[in-house]
Amino acid sequence: MNLRPTPLMLSTMALTLVSAALLSLAGCSRGGEAMAATAGGPPPAPPVSVAVVVSRNVVEQQDFSGRIEAIESAQIRARVPGTIDAVQFKPGALVKKGDVLFQIDPRTYQAEVARLEAAVASSKAKADLGRTELERSKKLMADNAIAQRDFDERAASARQLEAGAQADQAALAVARLNLEYAVVRAPFAGRIGKAEVTVGNLVDSSVVLTSLVSINPVYVSFDGDESTFLSIGGAAREGGKGVKVRTGLTNESGFPHEGRLDFIDNRVDPASGTVRMRAVLENKDGALIPGLFARVQVGADIGAPAALLINDTAIGTDQNRKYVYVVNAENKAEYRVVQLGPLVDGLRVARAGLKPGERIVVNGLQRVRPGAPVAPEVVAMSADAASAPARQ
Repeated sequence: MNLRPTPLMLSTMALTLVSAALLSLAGCSRGGEAMAATAGGPPPAPPVSVAVVVSRNVVEQQDFSGRIEAIESAQIRARVPGTIDAVQFKPGALVKKGDVLFQIDPRTYQAEVARLEAAVASSKAKADLGRTELERSKKLMADNAIAQRDFDERAASARQLEAGAQADQAALAVARLNLEYAVVRAPFAGRIGKAEVTVGNLVDSSVVLTSLVSINPVYVSFDGDESTFLSIGGAAREGGKGVKVRTGLTNESGFPHEGRLDFIDNRVDPASGTVRMRAVLENKDGALIPGLFARVQVGADIGAPAALLINDTAIGTDQNRKYVYVVNAENKAEYRVVQLGPLVDGLRVARAGLKPGERIVVNGLQRVRPGAPVAPEVVAMSADAASAPARQ
C-alpha cells in the first residue's frame, strides 16, 4: 500500500526542521559568547566582606612584667651596743609602729643617766653661785670697791660655770637617748622578719637584728616601653599620676588588683628603649608580698585623636609589613600598609595607614588583588564580623 504525504504532513515537517535549525544557531551563538568571555573578557569581581573602620575613644592596654616592692623597708639595727636581754616578737608577725622588738641590757645606760643627772645638779649649783658672785661684784664695782681685774675674773668664771652646766645638760640628753635606744622599736607598721640574733648576744650598730617591710599599700615596679610612655601623653609629664594600672600574680586569673601610676623615671634607657615606672596598689589582705613576680597591665586613654579599630582578619602580612585592602568608591581594592597596636575589646588598634570611615576587606582577602574590582558585602566591624565567609 503506497502512502503519499499530504500537504499538511509536508507543512509540519518543514516547521520542525526550521525550529531545529534556529535552536542550533542560538546554541552556537551562546557558546561563542562564552568562549569569547573566557578568551579575552573581564572575569567577574570576587565577592568579599567589607566593614567600615571604627573610630572611638578607647583605653589602650599594654602588658608588662614587674615586681612587688614595699613602700617602706628597713634593716633593724641596734643604735647602741649591748647584750640582748629579750626578743619580743614572733617572726613573720604583723607589728605596729612603736612596738618593742628587742630589749638591750639597759643597766649601763641607766647608770650613765644617773651620773649625769648628778653632774647637772652640781654644775647648775656652781653656775648659780657664779651668777650671784657676779651680781655682788657689779655692786662693788659701782662703789669702786673692787679692782677692774677682779671684776673681769669673776665675770669670766660665771660664764665658764654657765657653759659647764649647759654641757652637762647636753651630755644628760645624750645619755637619756642612749637609754631609750636600748629598747629597739618598730619604726613603722608592717610585717617583721625572723630574728637574726637571740638572747645573750652582744650587738652593736653593725649587726642586723631583723628586717621589716610595710604591707599596705605596696609598689609594683616595671619597665614600660617607649610607645606606652608616649601614649600616656600629658600624664607622663606629671609623673604618671592618674594612669590606671592593674596587676595579677602568677596564680591569679586576670588582673584583680587595681592601682594608679605614681612615678615615671626621668629618662628612657637608650640600651633597652624602656623607662622605669611604678604604681601604688592597695594590699589590705596582705597577699602582695614584696619580691613577688607580677603581671602588670597599663591602660592609657586614647582621646585625641580617637583610636581606629579594625578586625584582625582584615590584616595581611607582606614580609615584615602589615597591610589591609581598602575598597574605594569604585569598589576597587587599594593596598595599604598599616601600623598596628594592641587588641582592644577584640579589635586591633590601627596606629597609622587608615582614616575613619574607610571600608576595608575583612573576609575574602585571598581573592583580592591591588587595583582589581571586588563585589563588596558590608558587615559590621566587630570581633566576629568576619565569622561568616563571603559568598563565592
